[in-house]
Parts: sequence; structure tokens; C-alpha cells
Amino acid sequence: MRNTNCVVDVDYAQFYKKKQRIGGDVFLSSRDPEKTRIGCTLSDGLGSGIKANVLANITANMAQKLSFSPLQVIKSSEIIMDTLPVCKERKISYATFSIVQMQLDSTEEIKTRIIEYDNPNSFLFDGNTPVDFKPQKIALKRKRGGKSELVRYNELVLRDGHRLVLMTDGVTQSGIGTKAYPLGWREKPLREFIRESIAKNSQISSKELAKLIIMRARANDGGEPGDDITCAVITVRKPRDLVLASGPPFHKEHDKNLVDQVMQFTGKKIVSGGTTAQIFSRELNKRIFVDLKNRDREVPPCSRIEGIDLVTEGMLTLNRAAIELENRNPVENITSSSVRSFVELILQSDRILFLVGTKINEAHQDPNIPVEIGIRRSTIHRIRQILETTYMKETEVRYL
Repeated sequence: MRNTNCVVDVDYAQFYKKKQRIGGDVFLSSRDPEKTRIGCTLSDGLGSGIKANVLANITANMAQKLSFSPLQVIKSSEIIMDTLPVCKERKISYATFSIVQMQLDSTEEIKTRIIEYDNPNSFLFDGNTPVDFKPQKIALKRKRGGKSELVRYNELVLRDGHRLVLMTDGVTQSGIGTKAYPLGWREKPLREFIRESIAKNSQISSKELAKLIIMRARANDGGEPGDDITCAVITVRKPRDLVLASGPPFHKEHDKNLVDQVMQFTGKKIVSGGTTAQIFSRELNKRIFVDLKNRDREVPPCSRIEGIDLVTEGMLTLNRAAIELENRNPVENITSSSVRSFVELILQSDRILFLVGTKINEAHQDPNIPVEIGIRRSTIHRIRQILETTYMKETEVRYL
């Protein structure tokens, strides 16, 4: 894993407009193969439902591809605006966008460019202190004629403790027409809500902060959003590390080496697999306590070993976790408590080290075990791929 002083935690939360089964807001984030650049796009399609979703998806996907091209972000914005149709009646573009491009050349400073078109202003915080920044307003002329469109452009340097908050107008217009917020959730009270949320929990993740903001926005609307509500948060912070040990080493004499690597690791620790747990119990001279309170028909319960953050069963848990991660199922919706704890710890971490034993477990040769269980190595590979591409985590694997 790379020796970096800071990592970028990117996540979002979203509610659909009441009575809608699909949202018109789209948030996408990705990283280049060299892991030197991150691109994020938040787009709000005009209206709601399927049509808005298609327009926002086109905009966001186009912006993401252009973010990793040699083109400057302003030129990319021109291309997007020339591509998007314009509403004949309202004379406005069929989708808004906020594009964030981050350069990860330095281990401590992240050069960031932001360009926003018709979305609410983004907020920047240093810790829980709001940071004012004045965007440069640039007029972009459509090639097909029509009025010039104003975009807001900023160049920033993000450091440890900085948070950038993006949102659609479903947040800022929440509560509009009510006694508390006759003109919507305006900038001053919204900024103060974010400041208080960070002050209460300085370690709050991007996902948790985004969720707090949209939950409050939905409450402003009386629990029935009048528009799609989406908030994305980009946090720069110290990396959180995790080690996951799964499977016994090929040679039994390497058992102690496996345990030593895990116990000397600075960060969270997961042991996955019954045989692996027995190795740790033996080498550490610690008892294994099985949690019988939380039972699941499909996945065995967690266990506890002193000094280990989480002990789970092996292949069933790993395969189920891979499915939940692949589907981006919210942690709170995962029914199995052991899988939920596993996924939660993984997603709270930025850099994950997998220590994978290569000894064949005879139990997995049983023909009665479903074929999809596969072998440990392929399952770990699948989880790594999901974590790196979908969640932008850094991973490393070592085979023992």
C-alpha cells in the first residue's frame, strides 16, 4: 500500500422525490488506474423520474470520462453544455452539474478544481470551521446559439481536515413554503447545521455527514421530499488501516508468522474463518467466544477473541459480503449481523491488507456446498476489485 499522509474519502447519500421509484439526481466518482487522480460529478436532471435520471446519467458519465482526458475542466464543461439539449419553454439546460477534479501528486496537499453549473454553491470546511472562497464566474457560449451560461470555477488546495460538501437543490429548497423555511433551507442555516454536525463528531465519515444532511432536508419537507435530495461529501483525512486474515498458511510452521503480522499491525483487525480463528486462539492463548445472540440461517454468527476487532466464519461470510458490497446495499439494510459488522469495518477503512492462507480446507471439497462459494483466493480477489473500483479503497494482498 502507498505511504500517504492523507486519503480522500468520497461518498454520498440520497432520497428520491416522494412517490418516485427512480431519482433524477446522479453522483459518480472514480479514480484513474495510476491512482493519481480522482473525479467526482453530481448532476441534477430537469424534473424527476426516468427522464431526469437519463439526462443526469448522460451528463455525469460524460463529465467523468472528460475528467480523465487531457482537456481542461472548463473545456470539458463547454462540451457537456453543447451536448445537452435546452428546454424550449424554460430556456434552461436539461441537467445541472458540479465537477470536482483532484490531483493526488502530493502526500499532504491535493490540488482541486471545481466547476459548478446551476447547482447550489458547494461548502468548504476546515475541521468544523467554514472556509469562504469566491468562485470565478465564467460565461460559456453554446455553439448552437442562445444565451451564454455562467459557471462557477474554483482552484483549491485541500489538506488534512478539509471537507467539501456538494448538493442538489433538493437540499437547499427543502422546507420551502413552511413557517420555519419559507424560502427553503438557505445558506446560513445549512452551513451552521453542517458545522454543528462536524463539531459533534470530528471523525464523522463522508457517508455519515451526507446522510445527516439529507435526513434533515427530508425532515424540512415533512418527511415527504418535494424533489430528489442528494448530498456528496469529500473528506481529506489521515488514512484508516485494516488487516484481514483469512485461511491457514500453506505450511503449519508459518502460523505464528501470520498471527504476529496481524497483532503488530496498526489498525483494525478481522479474522475470517473457523480454522484461522483457532490458529489465533492457540498462538495467543486466548479463548474463542461465540456470539449466540445474533443468529442467521445463512451465515454463522461472529465470535470474539481478545485483541481482534472482529472474528467471523470464512467462505459464507466473505461471499455474502462481496454480494452486499457489489450491490452497494446500505450497511443498515444488511440482515446478517456478522456480514453487517464485516462490511461496516471494511467501509470505515481506507487501506485494507489481505493476508490469505493457501492451505486447502477439506470442508470446501464437499459437493453439498454450493458451487458459488468458490475458493478463498477468487473471493478475496472479487472483494478487492469491488473495493478499488466502486469504493476507491487501496488494497494489498499477501499469500501465506
